Amino acid sequence: MSGKGAAALASAQTAVSPLRPINGLGVHDAFAEVLAAHFHLHRMPQSVDPAARVLVALGQKVDAPMLDRLPALGLVAVLGVGFDHVDAPALRARGIALANTPGLTDGCVADLAIALLIAAQRRVFAADRHLRDGKWPAARFPLAPRFSGRRLGIYGLGNIGAALARRAAGFDLEIGYHNRRRRPDLKFRYFGDLESLAAWSDYLVVACPAAPATRHSVDAGVLKALGPEGVLVNIARGAVVDEPALIAALETGVIAGAGLDVFEREPQVPPRLVALGNVVLTPHIGGGTRETWDACYAGVVANIDSFFRTGRPVTPVDLAKIA
Repeated sequence: MSGKGAAALASAQTAVSPLRPINGLGVHDAFAEVLAAHFHLHRMPQSVDPAARVLVALGQKVDAPMLDRLPALGLVAVLGVGFDHVDAPALRARGIALANTPGLTDGCVADLAIALLIAAQRRVFAADRHLRDGKWPAARFPLAPRFSGRRLGIYGLGNIGAALARRAAGFDLEIGYHNRRRRPDLKFRYFGDLESLAAWSDYLVVACPAAPATRHSVDAGVLKALGPEGVLVNIARGAVVDEPALIAALETGVIAGAGLDVFEREPQVPPRLVALGNVVLTPHIGGGTRETWDACYAGVVANIDSFFRTGRPVTPVDLAKIA
């Protein structure tokens, strides 16, 4: 997180009102315990306060009908950076603010991207099964390709993508990227379209925001360009990847493998994907470390407290820029 953002969150975590009512949607027990220590929490759908001015939404959809049920709402607060489960235009139309906790999960998500890349390229889990199934005495595990010294394409060179690039340097990976626009502050190779980046890359990591413009942008054409030795890793959002096209590519050898932390209809994962031996699957744990979640909990509390005291959260999302 930037120095200014971190300082703002830290300074805002004081004078928290313990009596303000808030609604919580999809809030798990550990998070609920933190919120209940500072606010009067109503956990939906079992309990709801239509007069509450704040809704904390974790993962579950916040759409126009939901907003209509909460006429006093002034703020939707989410944990982490992503808010694709929130109908941002509906918030904007109603004058409701949106706040996230940016910058807090970047390092841990980038760590997991490296872990998925290595696991997929070196076939770590297949090797683990080979040993556990007692096959080692009879047969040597097949050689896998080397991980280091290859080309890494990053789709979305924002904070997470930049954190990934810094880590990749330790593995002697050459970096290329595709963004909506070139970043002159970074010296990596820029590609004006995603398919060209994929054709250049040995590894393609999806780290872009979920938006209408990026939905299914990693499609059959991009996967074909990545090629039969290529590995795809997605630590962004499931909808950025055309999941049926990816499954077909993995089944037919269009690409060599994949590492996926996110899925289009999570927590449901297609059985065909689960059955594949050339893909590593994790249950959306990218930012899910104890340290990161503690920081995000504190960030959400700070945003809510700031909204109650000043009418503005510490880290608001600029809804004017959301399509």
